[in-house]
Amino acid sequence: MDPALLRERELFKKRALSTPAVERRPAPSESSSSKKRKARPDKEASGSKQDSNNGSFNLKALSGSSGYRFGVLAKIVNYMKTRHQKGDTHGLSLEEILDETKLLDIGMKQKQWLMGEALANNPKIEVNDGRYGFKPKYNLKDKKALLRLLDKHDQLGLGGVMLEDVEEGLPNSAKAIKALGDQIVFVTRPDKRKILFFNDKHCQFTVDDEFQKLWRSIPVDSMDEEKIEEYLKRQGITSMQETGPKKMLPIHKRKKGGSQKARRFKTHNHHLAGVLEDYTDGVPTKK
Repeated sequence: MDPALLRERELFKKRALSTPAVERRPAPSESSSSKKRKARPDKEASGSKQDSNNGSFNLKALSGSSGYRFGVLAKIVNYMKTRHQKGDTHGLSLEEILDETKLLDIGMKQKQWLMGEALANNPKIEVNDGRYGFKPKYNLKDKKALLRLLDKHDQLGLGGVMLEDVEEGLPNSAKAIKALGDQIVFVTRPDKRKILFFNDKHCQFTVDDEFQKLWRSIPVDSMDEEKIEEYLKRQGITSMQETGPKKMLPIHKRKKGGSQKARRFKTHNHHLAGVLEDYTDGVPTKK
């Protein structure tokens, strides 16, 4: 190798060793602490999401607002409904309700609001002698009461009863409905809500297939009452008349006659007739 190049190489090494080099690196403590700080709000957010997904009322978060009051009320009403469905139909005092629902931290104003307004005016709560109970739409004690209710609706032409109303008012409703068996009929509406009907076995009869075909061959979906009546008349069939409510004719008041009776005035002092004198024309002359 050329000796001139070797000398330049040695000089370059000496200059490189004599010049210090500083390398900057990120501090590990700052990065780890920032990651921890970012992780904490994520955990808190996930915790709040879990509470909302579970459907539980976060009453402390609603403290100091009207939402807190209605959250307390909703929890009490739901609890009273649940215990009624389990067969606990006896009333409870407000203190017993708060104890069983674990709402012992509410203040005196909230208690007064519950007693004087919220529970007293709630359509699902009844008050008897200062004790509160659940008030369902149909208060049913057992399966016999349910069967009587369905039979009454069938006799009066009221239709069926919503399953959710039965479950609300009949303790242990699933067991009672199962025990009735074919005495009741379920019908599911298009909105998936179920209705219970009384199964009147006296009305069960078979219909000929020929009559069913004739019945279904006549569409009446697009026809109103007047068109159906006209169709029956063309076929020579008379329909029931005056089935709707009758119209009340207006009542005309009688006019008073032109002649009026002479008005009578009440007279007084009949017992002094002939004693009193008339002074309208002056002092009467002596006779």
